Amino acid sequence: MSSNIPEFPVNSGPATANITPNPLSGRQRLDMALAHIQSDNDAQGISAPSALTMSELAEPIDRVNEVMRSYNIQFELSEYEGRIVTRIVDRDSQELIRQIPSEEVLRIAETLEQRQGRLIEWEV
Repeated sequence: MSSNIPEFPVNSGPATANITPNPLSGRQRLDMALAHIQSDNDAQGISAPSALTMSELAEPIDRVNEVMRSYNIQFELSEYEGRIVTRIVDRDSQELIRQIPSEEVLRIAETLEQRQGRLIEWEV
């Protein structure tokens, strides 16, 4: 018994060729990129490095930025109070997507350093 229903549904609504999908947000692009890097690292048996200096990170960050170019994001490194700060930025708008460590964590660390040695007060 033959059916008159086509194998693939035919769209009888308005043409969809002119509809542009919404672009991914910066965070979505970052998540996709990080998933890509993680799967590559897992396949190659690469583990996360221990503490590195800015000069040791310059070349790897350049390589990462080459890969991330297709995701329209870039990594920027800076040093603040002896700590390396990584910023992930949208290439076009220069909008900050994520900062590691966050501003809040940097302020907490700064406050703790200022109070180091003064956390316990002795009364005589």
